[in-house]
Amino acid sequence: MTTFKLTCFSDEISSVLEEQLDLLEQKGINHLEIRSIWSKNILELSTEELQQLHQIIEARGFSVSSIASPIGKYPITSPFVPQLEALNRAIRAAHILKTPYIRIFSYYIPENEAKEKYREEVLQRMAQLAHVAAQSKLTLILENDSGMYGSTHEGGLEIMEHCQSPFLKFAFDPGNYVIEGIDPMLQAFPKVASDIEYIHIKDATSSPRQFVPAGEGEGGLEALLIEMQKRRFTGFLSVEAHLHHYLPNESDTGRVLTAIHALTALLEKHNIEWR
Repeated sequence: MTTFKLTCFSDEISSVLEEQLDLLEQKGINHLEIRSIWSKNILELSTEELQQLHQIIEARGFSVSSIASPIGKYPITSPFVPQLEALNRAIRAAHILKTPYIRIFSYYIPENEAKEKYREEVLQRMAQLAHVAAQSKLTLILENDSGMYGSTHEGGLEIMEHCQSPFLKFAFDPGNYVIEGIDPMLQAFPKVASDIEYIHIKDATSSPRQFVPAGEGEGGLEALLIEMQKRRFTGFLSVEAHLHHYLPNESDTGRVLTAIHALTALLEKHNIEWR
């Protein structure tokens, strides 16, 4: 029987680590995806701070599912060396926090310019990032965020085919595809499914253009979960609430609880096990 592993972008719960862990523990989730902590991006933490973070998390019985880095979330026209330096910091964080995954992006393309103009630069950068990650036996998970070279399944596939690396996989994000005007399950999934190793649980509507709880939008979350169960997927489902527009008067904690409940309701509806 397939058992999905649930995790969460914990900084959307609260800025206080203990409050993050308390809520996740309450909901039976023992993994977290770390993007920022203690008012710092995860890549800004010192070695001592990372070690302290690991001790706290481990003592509470939690594990880190991924380093949610901002690598690649920059204009393609920006210098590349700082990105390599950032990857080295992400690798240090991943080793200390004992996670095999680092989330990355595929660079913003200048507005009103053809993506093809920057194709070679994007592909070269992504290949270098994958090469560095491979040397450390860590897997980069590429998110299809909006406005980037890999925001479409075509762009993402170009990157995968160019890099040809077992250490570069997709963090499939249905909500982001909807925001880009792409049907996640009909257009993107059939093309990228073989390289999906991580899933961001975000749903969205095209009108109004906003993120919504899983199952309430056009992201095909229910069909995605059913299909991944058939494929015996045992990876992470990462709850990324992003519900500020949908629930503007709710607290951060309330938004994340809404997102978690929406996901677990879909899993329970189809008798899909999770931990």
